[in-house]
Amino acid sequence: MWQKIVLTTAVCLLLIGLIPPATNLSDLTGEDELPAQLRGTMQWLYASVRPQPNLAHTAVENHGRGAVAAQGVNSFLEDEALPEVREQSLQYAYNAGFRFIRQQFRWEDIEIHGKGDFVDRRNIPEGVSAWEKYDNIVDLAEQNDIEIIARLDKPPAWSRALPPEEAGFFAPPDDFNDFGDFVTAVAERYKGRITYYQIWNEP
Repeated sequence: MWQKIVLTTAVCLLLIGLIPPATNLSDLTGEDELPAQLRGTMQWLYASVRPQPNLAHTAVENHGRGAVAAQGVNSFLEDEALPEVREQSLQYAYNAGFRFIRQQFRWEDIEIHGKGDFVDRRNIPEGVSAWEKYDNIVDLAEQNDIEIIARLDKPPAWSRALPPEEAGFFAPPDDFNDFGDFVTAVAERYKGRITYYQIWNEP
């Protein structure tokens, strides 16, 4: 009997020692009602004694070009207007250990105004090459030793007879050959530079 008393006392003292300094249970748990305070205290105690993950530093493997690295990150560099910010983003990704980016190559942003028309006249009447910023992204990825998984999606409005409000903004094109031609154009332009392609997003 006395062994149970000693054990219970020791456990209580241990639990009291684990609780951080706080004027009351409200300070400890952030709760006002006693039942919630007791639940919060039990959760805190459980979190204090359960095994914690091993966060010891591990070496990043040196993957050769073309090997599948363990880590990649989604990127939307096409939305960034400044090339220097794109470059900085890729440098951050590399320094964080990422060797792949999954980068959108938006059909609606490349073949904008009609089939075979790769000139962007949305902001400048005389237009600029719609490929320009994507060329820059590919250049910067190569300079930072990062592989691209090119995600090809987002049909332009001209590829559907119905307006987006009726067809849906992410609806497929009326003629899948139009999309096939776009995919071919991207693959030919970046042949030998982009190895991996994803057709559509989360189909």
